[in-house]
Amino acid sequence: METESILRYVQNEEGTAVLASLVSVRGHAYRKSGAMMLMAADGHRIGSISPGCLEADLAARVPRILERGRFEWARYNTEPGVDPIWGEDMGCGGELVILLEPIEGRLLAVLLEAAKIVLQGTAVRLVRELRPDQEMDYRLEEDGPIQDSVAGQGVFFYAARLVPSRRLIIFGAGEEAAALEAIARSIGFATAVADWREDWCSRERFPLARTVVGDAGRIVEELRIGIRDYVVLASHHLRRDREMLQRLLPLQPEYVGVIGSARRIGLLFGELPIPDFVDAPAGLPIGAEGAAEIAVSIAARLVQWKSGAEAAVLERRHA
Repeated sequence: METESILRYVQNEEGTAVLASLVSVRGHAYRKSGAMMLMAADGHRIGSISPGCLEADLAARVPRILERGRFEWARYNTEPGVDPIWGEDMGCGGELVILLEPIEGRLLAVLLEAAKIVLQGTAVRLVRELRPDQEMDYRLEEDGPIQDSVAGQGVFFYAARLVPSRRLIIFGAGEEAAALEAIARSIGFATAVADWREDWCSRERFPLARTVVGDAGRIVEELRIGIRDYVVLASHHLRRDREMLQRLLPLQPEYVGVIGSARRIGLLFGELPIPDFVDAPAGLPIGAEGAAEIAVSIAARLVQWKSGAEAAVLERRHA
């Protein structure tokens, strides 16, 4: 979820920085292989590798890496009884291999190229390969199946997907929308809020989200809603939600969540079948009450849905 923020930093900042990439994980770990963290020379960080346990140790390596201008490895074993430092202090039970690279030269050029592609909404693969002279080669490839990383005896190959953020579009600019938009941004979604009421759907209420005012047709057209988008219908206006739903279903977004009771959802869909990309009622069943709790339940469901969607994509590509 940190990919776009890291690429924007690389585009816009002139300061030196180190990229930390979680290359492999064995056992339990906070993040999966492919996670990235940027550590700038001035102490600024984007992303995470662990829940804060390893970051100080990684940051301590930054001056040396920048001075040498060369990548290095960091290995941690958090299994109790195995590593006398990290295993006893953390006890997570995982073994992590992290690649630390100065963002300069060829890597900087490739990341700048990737930024132009990913920030326009297209995923790519960043491929690293260790040459016989022990220098790292970098290239971009079209998004596709990810091969397992290979490391050992001077051989290293690692491909990571650089994926644009999913977009969450909230139709209906009420209190639930305000709460959900804030949480969704914090977990890596790009956000947009749409409504037919201009005084509700304003930059003042949603300063960090894109806002669109209009009917269903204008909203769908202006936002160019597509198959990678997540949409939540939260207007609590039956006719308006139905009009939006009629526009959305042929577009088959990755996720459509509908807020409301089972009775309301029955009225909304009528005799129409509910497609498998529709989540109705939206959210995890946690007994939520009020705008903030409802937003939490929906945000949790978005994370669950996104993880399943990404796993399904990878499974199809490996088939």
